[in-house]
Amino acid sequence: MRAGLKDARHRPAADRRAGAKAFDIAGCIAITARSATAAADHSQHMTKRVSAKSKICRRLGVNLWGRARNPIVKRDYPPGEHGTKRRKASDYGTQLAAKQKLKGYYGNITERQFQRIYQEAVRRRGDTAENMVGLLERRLDMVIYRLSFVPTIFAARQFVSHGHVMVNGKRVTIASYLVREGDTIEVREKSKNLAQVLESIQHPERDVPDYLSVDFKSLKGTYVRVPKLADVPYPVQMEPNLVVEYYSR
Repeated sequence: MRAGLKDARHRPAADRRAGAKAFDIAGCIAITARSATAAADHSQHMTKRVSAKSKICRRLGVNLWGRARNPIVKRDYPPGEHGTKRRKASDYGTQLAAKQKLKGYYGNITERQFQRIYQEAVRRRGDTAENMVGLLERRLDMVIYRLSFVPTIFAARQFVSHGHVMVNGKRVTIASYLVREGDTIEVREKSKNLAQVLESIQHPERDVPDYLSVDFKSLKGTYVRVPKLADVPYPVQMEPNLVVEYYSR
């Protein structure tokens, strides 16, 4: 060991600098590789739920978005080897399922975002369940979905984030942006000829609710009022009161 240290001290300075430089480069490569791996893992984690949306429907036992091409139409049982077994749900399980169903319907909302919506609904006056539904229906991606400018809520989120939407004449790229009564929502001029937009308005899969008004020729809509639970055209029964019970335990 001492001999090795002695030899290292007596090596020329140029050799020592070259060795140190090579070590730094190797360290940077290793750090970059670890960062790239972590970023890939994070990206995979963020997109996992989108790629498994059909499994969400089967797990919850409902056709969450009411689409005809959903696998649950033919296999109305949970995924997995033991999916066909009947399970008796507890009160907690029922509340959890109601929460997962409501949260899942609105696409890529994370648990943290959903909790913030609940907290804001509690803070406001009135019925907490109705407040939750009102806040969720004010999200810009949901308004685009309700106006039938895109086929799915997942497409609506991407449509907003890619800058295709304007609110009151200004471009908005935040899917969680909350619109207000009287706001005008429209598709940007450059985006009006996109294939998914033309396909969606020519073959709409759902009706536009009466708390929104829309002009398909100009691809412009108006947010008329904040809806109540009874006004929202959910394809399945939603129970936001059970969601409130779940979070208030």
